[in-house]
Amino acid sequence: MNIIERTLNDVTVLELDGHLSLEANAQFRTRVTAAIDAGARKLVVNMARVEYMDSCGLGELIACYTTLKKVSGRLTLLHLNQRLQHLLAITKLYTVFETFDSEAAAVSSFTPRAEREVPCSEDTARLS
Repeated sequence: MNIIERTLNDVTVLELDGHLSLEANAQFRTRVTAAIDAGARKLVVNMARVEYMDSCGLGELIACYTTLKKVSGRLTLLHLNQRLQHLLAITKLYTVFETFDSEAAAVSSFTPRAEREVPCSEDTARLS
């Protein structure tokens, strides 16, 4: 598995390329742990190039989610293919993981809602 890490503002994006399975779990875990140890609390895992994920890979995502939650962090998933969406559905993990189809939406999900909503001039006039 190849993992590219980049940062957008204070959001860490991990782009995975390959299989998230037993063979790649240690590499994924090491990368996530390093990011968290470096202070990352907002993590987007881009799965656009993950063709296959087994139960061990799913377990790693859950472990990542749990570890981040313990340090008041949050994890979102980006660009899940049909198979991965189905896997989250049959395991009911769609209720745990937030998923997004665009990186901009995933990154902005970490911004508090009040900061994302800027009132238009009409709304501002009514408030005066």
